[in-house]
Amino acid sequence: MRTWALRGTGGTCEDPGVSKPKAAPLDDVSKAIIAELQEDGRRSYAAIGKAVGLSEAAVRQRVQRLVDSGVMQVVAVTDPIEMGFARQAMIGIRATGALEPIADALAALDDVDYVVITAGSYDVLAEVVAESDEHLLQIISSGIRTIPGVLSTETLVYLSLRKQTYSWGVR
Repeated sequence: MRTWALRGTGGTCEDPGVSKPKAAPLDDVSKAIIAELQEDGRRSYAAIGKAVGLSEAAVRQRVQRLVDSGVMQVVAVTDPIEMGFARQAMIGIRATGALEPIADALAALDDVDYVVITAGSYDVLAEVVAESDEHLLQIISSGIRTIPGVLSTETLVYLSLRKQTYSWGVR
């Protein structure tokens, strides 16, 4: 099982024990609908239908199917700094034992926005947003480092975000 948390979703993207409809292979029309929503998540179904050659109702049904099957989410993406979170960091975590329970425990922390099990120097990466350096220290020392199986952490503080995109799905 791959486990990760996404900013603004309030939970993990894949939860054990929660079944979701199996995603059908995406056809060109579904990919075009996704591309339209990635360009403007508030675009109307009528406008999308006009762009892809479907009725408003057909677009609505396809979008609902894509959401229900977990292929996509429609969420508001916020600017952490504007929301009062002055510090962002990626935490590289070296661990021992099974990684899934560690990743699940990280994903359950409110201040952790993204968790991924990796291959390489770190076993798990976790992205956090904090109100201050003191808050970041609290997240790491009182949260992340207390999780059983966490051996060590390395904090990579973000200094300047140069690119953030969510349009990787239809290339």
